[in-house]
Amino acid sequence: MSEHAIEFLRGWIGEKVHCQSQARIDKQAETLARECAAKAAEVGIPLEDIQEEVGDIQELIASRLEEAAEADEHQHAASKAAE
Repeated sequence: MSEHAIEFLRGWIGEKVHCQSQARIDKQAETLARECAAKAAEVGIPLEDIQEEVGDIQELIASRLEEAAEADEHQHAASKAAE
């Protein structure tokens, strides 16, 4: 995968992937994967280039959403413990 495609994907995920409730992760991942593919195409990056490096972008985005949700849960637990 080209450096351009890698940079695009990292930036896009950093901008779009935010903490979601566990119940919304799958739907949000599906929506964001479609948006990512469309934006990549707009800037001339074939989806195949991204998938060659990371596999299924929907799964990658879901993973990042889950990580964000878990980090948020840990942060809330730590805040409550400090009270």
